[in-house]
Amino acid sequence: MSKPPHGDYPVFFQKYIDQVREEDLMIAFREQLPIIGNFISSISEEQSFFAYAEGKWTLKELLQHVIDTERIFNYRALCIARHEKVSMPGFDEDQYAAHSNANRRTWYSMGKEFQVVRQGTEALFDSFSQEAMSSIGTSNGKPISVAAIGFITVGHFYHHRQIVKERYL
Repeated sequence: MSKPPHGDYPVFFQKYIDQVREEDLMIAFREQLPIIGNFISSISEEQSFFAYAEGKWTLKELLQHVIDTERIFNYRALCIARHEKVSMPGFDEDQYAAHSNANRRTWYSMGKEFQVVRQGTEALFDSFSQEAMSSIGTSNGKPISVAAIGFITVGHFYHHRQIVKERYL
């Protein structure tokens, strides 16, 4: 599936879709998996407790945010692909981070979890037909397509990886 046209997603998500250089979603997922592995292995357990400012997430909390968000995006994509008519709810990312227990886990275990979640994401999107990928539903009160959610998922990781490069390391 190629990148979704403007109008298939809220403008807010353009910054994520723009970060995906691949035009095919499944290729983008496959190309990103080793990048995820390299990112995880580049951060030590000691570094994973770092927050760049008071009140900001630690690297562990940031990674848990990426994992949680991917799971939420997958749920939204599944619902829309199955023609759910109810709007998928938004979520308060700061509340999720505050209650994530991330700082009590090991960086290694979180990295493994993210890789498993991503493998599930790939399998989910690979299972969708072209019709399902083009399906548009409502999330957080705004229209969005299944394909857009996939590209947003890929771009969301790139967005946070860039924040880590600029502010954490």
